[in-house]
Amino acid sequence: MKDCPIRTSVIGSYPFPGWLEFSSGHLGAFGRNDIEEMREDATIAAIHDQVSAGLDVITDGEQTRFDFNLSFYGYLQGIDLEGDSPRKWGPPAHDQRGKHAISGELSAPRGLGCVAEFKRLKRLAPAGVALKASVPGPFTLSGRLIPNDQYPDRYAITEALLPLVRAELEALVAVGCQEICVDEPSMSCYAHKEDTKRFVDIFNRTIETVVGKCRLATHLCFGNFKGRSVGSRRAAPMFPDFLDIKVDEMHMEMATTAFVEVELIEQVAKKMDVAVGIVDVKGYYIETPEDVADRIRLCLKHAPADRLVVAPDCGLSQTARWAARQKLANMVAGAKLVRKELGLVS
Repeated sequence: MKDCPIRTSVIGSYPFPGWLEFSSGHLGAFGRNDIEEMREDATIAAIHDQVSAGLDVITDGEQTRFDFNLSFYGYLQGIDLEGDSPRKWGPPAHDQRGKHAISGELSAPRGLGCVAEFKRLKRLAPAGVALKASVPGPFTLSGRLIPNDQYPDRYAITEALLPLVRAELEALVAVGCQEICVDEPSMSCYAHKEDTKRFVDIFNRTIETVVGKCRLATHLCFGNFKGRSVGSRRAAPMFPDFLDIKVDEMHMEMATTAFVEVELIEQVAKKMDVAVGIVDVKGYYIETPEDVADRIRLCLKHAPADRLVVAPDCGLSQTARWAARQKLANMVAGAKLVRKELGLVS
């Protein structure tokens, strides 16, 4: 962004406080008002950590969701929620996430819950910091639903979910949300074997009614459930087709792959702002401000400062809070170092 070069941002999720992790497994011990109080307190904690780090952009940390997208299924009608994990023991992996059977026409008469989240964030956040809402895209959401006769494959399910996600984006804009990230990690995970032009068409139809009405971003990563990737960890298969996605900002996971494809950000920066994953959310090496500054300098060889956004590789929900807090603080400190070198206002 020209008014905020080397902007510091986050993707969406943030670690739950320990007490919220415990309480979420014992919700029967709490009343309705107790649960709402927990949601508010957890959001305040997430806001505090992000503001203390000095970020230019914050979210609510997705503190009222279960994972970055799984809670959305609770808003859908026409599915039977699976109540148990298909695999509970052994190393953590994506196959521990269950899938839900479709039992009727897919709908979301109450929306997907993002409007209430954003209103809470807007009420609790301090002035002077940009606020972002994150919404999973329809292709990613389709991955946890089992095809049936009515919806015979993943793409049919995606088409049914698309207008539901679009309506949520419209509702967010209507209540004053000025920045929205539409997360489609499944698209980046499967770009090496699926039709990328089809992905772009799906994405652009999802956002078409809010283009130009807010700052739109998308987050492309290789998966991060329990700190594990599921994609091939190669960004090249997404391009050049993904350059036709009609967003203002495209986020790319880079730190976990040691910036081996950093030259790709040059293509992105010619069409939109490029947000680069500058710290690794899957590792517990805490990048120093100097590490971050070196990585930003590398990125500046391929993208101008006024097109560059720095962020973690992915959402921070799978990272211990102590590490997430320090990674964010050092990320902002590193960005300030480079801004100062370039004579830019911090």
